[in-house]
Amino acid sequence: MKALKVVFLWHMHQPDYRDAETGEFVLPWVYLHALKDYSDMAAHLESHPKMRAVVNFVPSLVDQLDDYRRQFETGTFRDPMLALLGRPDFDTLDDGERRLIVERCFHANQATMIEPFAPFRHLYEIHKQALETKSAFDFTPAMLADLITWYNLSWIGEIERRNSPVFAELSKKGQDFTAADRLRLRAYIGSVVSGIIPRYRALAERGQIELSATPFSHPLAPLLISFSSARDATPSIDLPNVPDYPGGAERVRAHLTQARAAHAAWFGSTPEGIWPAEGAVSESLLKLLAEADVRWTATSAAVLANSLRTGPSRAPMEDEELYHGYRVANAPGPVVFFRNEKLSDLIGFEYRSWWAGDAARDFVSRLEAIRARIPVGETRVVSVILDGENAWEYFPYNGFFFFRELYARLENHADIEPATFSGYLAAHPGAERHVHRLAAGSWVYGNFRKWIGTPDKNRAWELLCAAKQTYDLFCAAGAPPDTERILRGCESSDWFWWFGDFDPNGAVSAFDALFRRNLRALYRALGEAPPAALAEPVSHGGGAPESHGAMQRST
Repeated sequence: MKALKVVFLWHMHQPDYRDAETGEFVLPWVYLHALKDYSDMAAHLESHPKMRAVVNFVPSLVDQLDDYRRQFETGTFRDPMLALLGRPDFDTLDDGERRLIVERCFHANQATMIEPFAPFRHLYEIHKQALETKSAFDFTPAMLADLITWYNLSWIGEIERRNSPVFAELSKKGQDFTAADRLRLRAYIGSVVSGIIPRYRALAERGQIELSATPFSHPLAPLLISFSSARDATPSIDLPNVPDYPGGAERVRAHLTQARAAHAAWFGSTPEGIWPAEGAVSESLLKLLAEADVRWTATSAAVLANSLRTGPSRAPMEDEELYHGYRVANAPGPVVFFRNEKLSDLIGFEYRSWWAGDAARDFVSRLEAIRARIPVGETRVVSVILDGENAWEYFPYNGFFFFRELYARLENHADIEPATFSGYLAAHPGAERHVHRLAAGSWVYGNFRKWIGTPDKNRAWELLCAAKQTYDLFCAAGAPPDTERILRGCESSDWFWWFGDFDPNGAVSAFDALFRRNLRALYRALGEAPPAALAEPVSHGGGAPESHGAMQRST
């Protein structure tokens, strides 16, 4: 038995981009990431059958993927980008449709998704020059048809590109795309997107991956339970001007129950592990996970460091302490694994600029160095946890060569074994260590400052708390049937991520508008007039300028 196990957890998550009342997709990132990233990540695993990994799907993402499947089956599209792609005549577009195409279709990584394609690059340069010179330029109907076609072509994953006749033929044609071309492309997109859930289910059923889940709409669970948990890692943090989120623990229970039931319906089994949104944990959350019979969860090394060391002069955590699962004395329940920050961030942020072979060799050599320090007869586990979607657009060829090299080296390594968390626990019962307490924190610097503590973030919490109080008043007499679904979406952590700080202004304003739109929908579903405060932006500037051609992305 190999002494070092390495568990990759690929976290698949996008916020719910649907208008809570109409069901229309306000932003297209779910189908685009499915086309480029969820498809490629499945294909890498399919082509390396001895690899093992955990793939974490947030239920609100899978719900949207299933929604897209139904749209493709019925031919009725509630995503305006897909509806426009299939328009037979671009001469009849109205001003809003023309503006939407131009505003949306340059949201792609310039270096890796626009520059490689000369016709797309030409359209980009025209638009860029018009913006820089502040000159009026009207794209012709033919140019708009080419633009939306190239936008969708550029989002096709690298492995799909290498195997797809549709991509080969349309990219070779380059311009003057016809309605038949666009319909063919849309049908191809539908086949890829509709195949995502079955492909991952098949990988799980043959034992190659473990599928885990997150509470349904990706809520920041420790803050829903108690705002004061933010003071565990940041004692002086400013909190919202309300005592706590009303009934937060019950809401977390509801998200957990709904997540596990939905996951079982989509993938055929109940998940044994839960990756909490943003790796955010607290002892109170562990108790709720224990109630739900969750076997394992995970968070960051910074949380372990805060849990092991107390006092102002605490010693740094030893690396060796990281390579175990832990049980928490004050919160019996799931085993907690802790993310290796350096290894995870090398993949997420640094290897993009390396030659693929050098990056894979460097990563494996770091694992080998850990393996060399393991005492004879003992086993350690290294947890590598990061988004399974957002990093790859920065890699050449969507990370194709990096994954080919990395997975090939690991699946045949003599001393390192790719594993899953449940597989590790089954093979090593009772091997976990114990920690006296679990510090509350997340995978972002071990604290909650990304979601609470600034005026804008706190104001967002206050608006949500007020809506929840109204919801609770109606629940006493029986709330209308759709309101729980709307409330669940409003409780997502993603809204609070974007307010204030240094995020791009365009992304902040888009998420701000959707958050307030959903809160207004909740009031209307309850038969109440939305408060006037929801007409005003939560965030009042201070973000970073929007870079031309940059994609607005979730965490």
